[in-house]
Amino acid sequence: MSACASPDLSNPSARKRGRPPLPVVLHPDPQWPDDDDPEDFHEALAGQMKRHGDTAHSLHRAVKSQDGLTDRKTLSEWRRGMKSPQTPASLKVIDLIEFRYRLEPGRLRGKLKPHRATKGQAPTGVGTAEARRLAWHLPDDFRQRSAKEQAEILAWVRKRILTGGTAYSLYHSKAARHRFAFRFDEASVPTREGRQTGSANLAAPPQLQAEMRSLIQFKSATLTDLGFQRSGVWGPETAAQRGEHLALLFGALAASSDGEVKGAGAVPEDLSLALLVCPPVWDWYIQWREQRRGFFTGWESEMLLLAAALTRVEFGWLRQCPWLAERLRPIPGVLTQADIETVQADWDVACERMNRHALSRAREVQRVARVHRDPFEPLLPILEAASPVGEYLKIAEEVLRYMPDARRHPRAAAETVRGFLMLRLGLHLGVRQKNLRQMLVCPKGKTPRRERELEQLKRGELRWSDRDGGWEVFIPCAAFKNAGSAYFSKKPFRLVLPDLGGLYAMIDAYLERHRALLLANANDPGTFFIKTVKAKSRDAAYNQTTFYEAWRLMIQRYGIRNPWTGRGAIEGLLPHGPHSVRDVLATHVLKVTGSYEQASYAIQDTPKTVADHYGRFLPQDKAALAAKVLNEVWNVAA
Repeated sequence: MSACASPDLSNPSARKRGRPPLPVVLHPDPQWPDDDDPEDFHEALAGQMKRHGDTAHSLHRAVKSQDGLTDRKTLSEWRRGMKSPQTPASLKVIDLIEFRYRLEPGRLRGKLKPHRATKGQAPTGVGTAEARRLAWHLPDDFRQRSAKEQAEILAWVRKRILTGGTAYSLYHSKAARHRFAFRFDEASVPTREGRQTGSANLAAPPQLQAEMRSLIQFKSATLTDLGFQRSGVWGPETAAQRGEHLALLFGALAASSDGEVKGAGAVPEDLSLALLVCPPVWDWYIQWREQRRGFFTGWESEMLLLAAALTRVEFGWLRQCPWLAERLRPIPGVLTQADIETVQADWDVACERMNRHALSRAREVQRVARVHRDPFEPLLPILEAASPVGEYLKIAEEVLRYMPDARRHPRAAAETVRGFLMLRLGLHLGVRQKNLRQMLVCPKGKTPRRERELEQLKRGELRWSDRDGGWEVFIPCAAFKNAGSAYFSKKPFRLVLPDLGGLYAMIDAYLERHRALLLANANDPGTFFIKTVKAKSRDAAYNQTTFYEAWRLMIQRYGIRNPWTGRGAIEGLLPHGPHSVRDVLATHVLKVTGSYEQASYAIQDTPKTVADHYGRFLPQDKAALAAKVLNEVWNVAA
């Protein structure tokens, strides 16, 4: 062959130019003892590669020989901390590297702090939205498991994490698929923050809209209109809630009797608030709700009490609006023409009859009412612990355990710090979701807002106290739902947060770096907690729904112990929102002191409210407290 001739590439025996590749060594010998074990995955991988004399090229050849699917650039980026393994194939490569260096299984994989769900885990046939929710909670080897085990894992995750697993959550999920409530204009009925009233395609008829506007105006105005009398005023939240409840009632009356809702089939244009003076309408409605649920609840009793209030002598709005009687129309199977004529004959007598009927029916319903949504059910593992607050703190510790590296994953780290602070401040303050969500912030070195300004805003503020040398939460009593409670005595709420468990360091880091990263270039709402601003949503302020979902997401990821992934702090916990922290605080104080009064101090409420709604004080807890006192006698005697 001449010097210029090309090699015969078709001949497999033709020798390739250059040095032949070195054989792949399955287990290279370490060059020094394994004394250093960094916590960081990237540093640990780089250290083991150097210890075994590997480069990205040689390690890539070794992994490829074991059927590992990756490339040399990826390994180099892992070593330098530019990327992290996020797919099942990538995690298999980590297992192969551990095997190559003869490390104990999980040595490198255990150092990964997942800030995102593992990609490519969702089973076939699952929609995109559900696949995104499932991904975080599926084990890394989900695809390699048998079909039976995959089905078992999916069923557990859907029941215990995604839906919540309680009877109420399952009922609500099913009922929400068939919306029937009327939609009122915001000019007629105020809407609760983050919530929509009624169904989008069921606008209330104009006549009913006008009547609702008059009722809300009557109950919400600063001064009563001339010629009217009232007792008590509705705030914006109460007005919105009452509007939602009445929207459900009229939506049920208008819903088709043949559909899923099985309503009364009334003509929407025939509906009027005058129907609230007719006992047959109320009897139909509460029985319709009882058949829909399977039992009566306290909700029906509260609605009947609303009917009693609206027909009350002197102060009831319906009592003072006799002109409504002309708007009554029959509803087949519910209200007859004879019933209407009886009401129209004497409006005052009809209102008095309805008032007595509502009070009587409310007592009957209260006697047989059952609890549909037990607020304690999702928290039972925590409330049954000796130290409920200590048990709940495990969730915050789990958040810290999986804290992403802020240098490599700044936004994920910012979101994790925000979630940690939500949990910690919720436990320290014990306030309602609204007060925590709307809490403003005043950075160090700035002048805090005056109390009068906060009263007008009806919001609290987190500010630095030079006098106490700590972060202080100041909330005027006007910002609380129970502002008239004896707990406040018209005085503001003030609490200096304790610098425990790195709380101050987290607050400082959040305000100095993380909060600005979450805010991006959006307008600052001034609240301490803000959403992650993205291209599709430029509003950084949380509302009632989004704040609840943010809290619930933290519980799903870090609170619920997942036996398939090993993540999560508490076994048996179910998803819940921020309001549940009040149950935890009240129950903890009850277990320690046995005092409903002291428990009420923890959640800014009254002992009766704690006993009725928040504290889970079981007989065994009471017996344990008594035994603790009595056993001291035996200790002295011994």
